[in-house]
Amino acid sequence: MDNRYTYDDGPNKPPTTFVFGPLFLSSQVYQLSPPQDWTLASMLMRPIRLYSVEDMSRELVLSEKKYGSVNRVFIISENDMISTKDLVWWMIHENPPHQVEEVKGSDHMVMMSQPIQLSNLLLTIAVKYY
Repeated sequence: MDNRYTYDDGPNKPPTTFVFGPLFLSSQVYQLSPPQDWTLASMLMRPIRLYSVEDMSRELVLSEKKYGSVNRVFIISENDMISTKDLVWWMIHENPPHQVEEVKGSDHMVMMSQPIQLSNLLLTIAVKYY
């Protein structure tokens, strides 16, 4: 589509940043959100730094003492076109949360496509785990 990669380390090296294009945002990320939300998002979009597996291994150290001490809830977007159902369930399987919830009628940007449903769900989760 209209997404762009940059190769700041040279053309023969892996890409260093990524930017979502407005057509991709409107058709794949914000497809169920109000048009003004994806319009604003496309105007505010900035490059995302891409990290290698080696970078992540150095930066991200998880332990039961730190990460495991937090009650985690995985919220699934019913109509997410970015993360496939297989990927979502693989993430859940690999790092099981305490609870899994799904927001019906939502796109990838749940807070834009179903803000009231998400707010109610977050409130329910907060009450349960507080």
